[in-house]
Amino acid sequence: MNNDHMDLMITKLYAAISKLSTAEECRMFFNDLCTNKEIEQMAQRIEAATLLKQGLTYNQVIEQTDISSATLSRVSRALQYGEGYKKFI
Repeated sequence: MNNDHMDLMITKLYAAISKLSTAEECRMFFNDLCTNKEIEQMAQRIEAATLLKQGLTYNQVIEQTDISSATLSRVSRALQYGEGYKKFI
C-alpha cells in the first residue's frame, strides 16, 4: 500500500471521529474500532497526561495508572511538545 492511500485512509478516520458528538457515540464507535485493551491503553494515557499536568511526579503517575515508564515518557513528551493533550486536557 502506498503512502498516499494510507494518508487518505487516515484522513477518513479523522473525519469519522470528528462526526462524533457525544460520549455515547464515541463509546459505540471505539468499541467497534478498537479492542478493549486498546481503549484501556488510550484511557490510561489520557489519565497519565492529566496527572502530569496537575504536577504529579512520574512515580506517582505510574503508581496511580500502572502505565509503563516508556509510555509515560512518550505521554510527557507529547504533553510538552505536542498539541493535542494541551488543547483537550
